[in-house]
Formats: sequence, C-alpha cells, structure tokens
Amino acid sequence: MQQQPIIGFIGAGNMAGAIIDGMLASGYPADRIWVCDRNAPKRDAFAAKGLQATDDNNALIETCEAVVLAVKPQVLKQVLEPLRDAFQASKPLVVSVAASVTAEAIDRWLGGGFAVIRTMPNTPSLVMTGATGLFANDAVDASEREAVEAIFSAIGVAVWVEDEEALHSVTATSGSAPAYFFRFMEAMQKAAEEAGLDAATAQQLIVQTAMGAARMVEQTGETPAQLRQKVCSPKGTTEQAIFSFERDNIDDVVARAMQACMDRSRVLSKELAG
Repeated sequence: MQQQPIIGFIGAGNMAGAIIDGMLASGYPADRIWVCDRNAPKRDAFAAKGLQATDDNNALIETCEAVVLAVKPQVLKQVLEPLRDAFQASKPLVVSVAASVTAEAIDRWLGGGFAVIRTMPNTPSLVMTGATGLFANDAVDASEREAVEAIFSAIGVAVWVEDEEALHSVTATSGSAPAYFFRFMEAMQKAAEEAGLDAATAQQLIVQTAMGAARMVEQTGETPAQLRQKVCSPKGTTEQAIFSFERDNIDDVVARAMQACMDRSRVLSKELAG
C-alpha cells in the first residue's frame, strides 16, 4: 500500500468528519480522500475542503485503496451486502469504525477474502484528543497497519491489540469511558452548586482541574496512584475526600461499570454478527 492511499469513507457522520479533519490537519492530501453520503449539504461541505464527494458507493469502492465503514453498526450489514460485487472486484483494505461488529462478520458479508481492520475510537476524537484501539485480521499487511495507524494517530492516540476479544476491554476502557468522566464531573458540579458555587464557576473549575490532572499523568511519568498519594497530606482535606471514596468502595463501583460495558459489547457482537 502506498504511504498515502486513496481512502474513501462510506458515511459522513461526526466520527468520519473528525477522522477526515485530523487527516487534513496532518497534511493528508484532500484530493486523495473520498466521501460518500446521501446528504447533499454534507457532500458540498466536504467538497469545499477539496475532497471527492459522491452519493455513489460503487464509484468510491472502485477508486479507493482503503474504504472506511463509518455507518451505524445496526445498519452495516444492509449497507454492505448490496456492495459485495463492487468490493470483490477491487478488494480494498476495509477499515471499520462500527462498534461491536466483528472482522469476521464484515468479511463474510462482503463475500470473503478481505483485509479488515477494526477500530474503536472515542468521542474526544472530535477535538483531536481521541483514544483508538485497533485490531487487524490476518490478511492485513505491515504497510496497511502503518497507514491506518497514522490516520488514527492524527486524532489522538492509536494502540493495537492482537486479540479481537480485547476490543471489548478497549470499549470499556476508552470507547465508552468519556461518559464515565462526564458523569463524575456532573456529580462534582451538582455538589459544588449545592455548596454555594454558581454553575459557570463550578464548571470552569471542574473542567480545568480534569484537564490538569490528565496532563500531570501524561507529562510527569508518574502513575495516578503516585500522584494521588502526593496530593493527600496526612489528616488534610484531600485525604478525607479519598477516604470517603474508599468507604464507598470506588474500585468495585468502577469495576462493575466496566464489566457491564464489556458484557453489553459482547452481546451486541453476537446480535450484529448474523
């Protein structure tokens, strides 16, 4: 595969747009990116950026060396099966951002014989701070892995797992996890307002603190546990808050939530694989 293959997106929703914006920001040539969507205003917006925009999936497939499947998981099968002949004729690399749909199911729906890379991005990709898990089936070669990793690295961090089953863990650890932090921030905001802060002030402080805490882990090289211990002065205010979390078994609460996420991911995989 060339260093910068002609790549096409079937579906032009928020995640596809985030990936494309990241590619463009990293210097990917706009004229080597195709987008297919039925929505004319969306096509016009992408065309204005220099992309090749079409409403013809077959034209995109026959032109592109890699095709990104960026439609909802629930409709992926019905989108792909009518395109089987076009895919079989050109045999592009297939890259899926559809959660829970296995590489085997995608390959089967297309008639077999495809190099398939599954990805599990998350919503912070929309602001170029995403975390994406990647899995490649045995038909994917090293140059294809490199090209796809570069694309998702343009919108954040991209990491490979060698066992597709591990994508369920990725879903619980990063794919769904932004919502965990949003919920924690939501609870903090409610408590701060009840303690007398106005909503705008509380949100500003919480957002900045969340960003600062994440950056400290990223830049210091220390673990969250080490940094937490440094903040907790003996008999101080922070220590009392942490003691409260421990009394409420925060580790168990988080573990149960992540397990529920993984369990649902496995159920969806089975339901969508038909």
